[in-house]
Amino acid sequence: HVQLVESGGGSALAGGSVRLSCAASGYTYSYSVYCMAWFRQAPGKEREMVGRISSDGATTYADSVKGRFTISKDNAKNTLYLQMNSLKPEDTAMFFCARSRTQYCSSGFTYWGQGTQVTVS
Repeated sequence: HVQLVESGGGSALAGGSVRLSCAASGYTYSYSVYCMAWFRQAPGKEREMVGRISSDGATTYADSVKGRFTISKDNAKNTLYLQMNSLKPEDTAMFFCARSRTQYCSSGFTYWGQGTQVTVS
């Protein structure tokens, strides 16, 4: 079955950087055909999409992270990345990676990792 495992979270100072990884396994089809995304959820707040990367590599980002965060993927390693620069305390949250149900981002995200905490102070 599909498994997504995030890593790389931890504590960082404001203005610093953190890189998250999301390793995928158990895919029926090639990793490259799916849309992948990063979400985050801060205490007391709703989960929000940070950004996503489509099967052709096109990326979109939430306005709050544009210019600071970069999503990338390595299809050969079945791994998704989130490079976070210029971190702010308001970026503190649990970060989750997710996979689309089909190859289309619009099909919704039905597979989720367990999350990794990022704390910015």
